[in-house]
Amino acid sequence: MPITTVGLDADDTLWHNETIFRMTHARFAELLAEAADPALIEARLAEVERRNLRLYGYGVKGFTLSMIETAMELTDGRVDPAVIRDILAAGRDMLAHPVEPLSGVEAALAALSERYRLVLITKGDLLDQERKLAASGLGDLFAAVEIVSEKTCYTYGRVFARHGSGAGEAAMIGNSMRSDVLPALEAGAWAAHVPYVVTWAHELADAPEGHPRYAALGTLADAPAWLDGVAPG
Repeated sequence: MPITTVGLDADDTLWHNETIFRMTHARFAELLAEAADPALIEARLAEVERRNLRLYGYGVKGFTLSMIETAMELTDGRVDPAVIRDILAAGRDMLAHPVEPLSGVEAALAALSERYRLVLITKGDLLDQERKLAASGLGDLFAAVEIVSEKTCYTYGRVFARHGSGAGEAAMIGNSMRSDVLPALEAGAWAAHVPYVVTWAHELADAPEGHPRYAALGTLADAPAWLDGVAPG
């Protein structure tokens, strides 16, 4: 059964994202240096982020609210208003940060788009993800864009049915084992993991080693050859 549709993650698969969050984590720790040590700040922020995901979803805006909430908790509500101002400024800086596509991505997408229907499947804030796609210059290579609240088996089944011929004739490629690989396999699609230099702890999961529809790729440039192997002809 030939692959007709290829889904691609956005953040840390097509362009840099987590490194920007890591820089803001460091900036946040500096702002709260008098309240707690860096390890405690990081642990408390991670806890607050996990707690808030179901309410705020993914993206910079939710992350900014979680930083403010963490600052309030670590200072027992006595956080300096100037710190809140600086946290908000950090969030704005993240939203305005230039979009930097990963090396080789444009060429890889161009090659894939000649043979497959490409669908961008990404989580996060609608406006921010639309901005990043437009700024990346990669938008014309995609037949469809889906910005979703969560990536689940149901999500992939629905998206690949809407924009293709079903999950059985689709492949998903991304840097997150938890969001891009495991639920896509569960939906019946093929899935490939393309690692990024750093991965958010929330997106970590064990690789499905030995799964017949799973592949570990070095870069996105390896995707065309992999797809040739799973769908010869």
